[in-house]
Amino acid sequence: MKWQRILLVFLLILLSASPSAMANNKVDQSVKKMEQVKIPSHVLDIAKENTYPNPTQDLPYLQPSEFTQKIIKTSKVKIENPNLIRMLNETSVNNSPFSLGLRATIYLGEWPLNYDSIETAPNWQYQKINTNYFDNRGGKTNYKIHYVQESQKAVRGGLTAKVAKSEDVRKMMLLKAMEKTQLPLSFDTIIGAGTKKDHYYNVPAKRLGYLYGYAPAINEKGKVTYGEVYLVLKGTKKKIIVKNVTSQGIGAWIPVQDHISFGFRATEHP
Repeated sequence: MKWQRILLVFLLILLSASPSAMANNKVDQSVKKMEQVKIPSHVLDIAKENTYPNPTQDLPYLQPSEFTQKIIKTSKVKIENPNLIRMLNETSVNNSPFSLGLRATIYLGEWPLNYDSIETAPNWQYQKINTNYFDNRGGKTNYKIHYVQESQKAVRGGLTAKVAKSEDVRKMMLLKAMEKTQLPLSFDTIIGAGTKKDHYYNVPAKRLGYLYGYAPAINEKGKVTYGEVYLVLKGTKKKIIVKNVTSQGIGAWIPVQDHISFGFRATEHP
């Protein structure tokens, strides 16, 4: 009887500790999921000051319909492609008494099915977009210089290699990078001429001052999985089968929208 009491006490302790441990584990996982890129102090948001109104990138994850949710769960390969999900959302297969003997295999095409992110890293000086300059070599006191965009500048990112259905791949990579960084990302962004930022830098007397502006970007690297997708109907049962699955490494540069990284240099000579 003694060992039974000991076993009962042990089980009670285990059960009481288990929910707490599970809660802590969930917190840790959510923290990892929401971990975002920290923006350094020399990178400033110019969304309000930008004379060119960039369209907001709004690419929420497309919610599968009830039919799509059920059918993608039957696939052995993860399906995340928004365009494929949209097509399945628009598909309906009604059950009827006459479908009991139905046998059909429908080829939906070869698709990029999912993107697995391996590395997401910022480059705060992805592309130089502007230089402001002041010659204070004849001055006796500091001169304050601030950023003014001299001419309109378009900043473009893109995939680092050619892949099939590149637009689908770009969309999946953009969604994953936005989720991981919590930054406003876009493959194309524009900084308008005359954009200003009231953040001053002192050019000392007897010096030349150079204020450089750079467009930052995210370097996204990972793996995209392709496969031939078939919708299989057997009576009232429906499922997805993916054949000839292949994977390919891929990278992309994705600019950070409406942000500029500044670098200041004061020197005696040009």
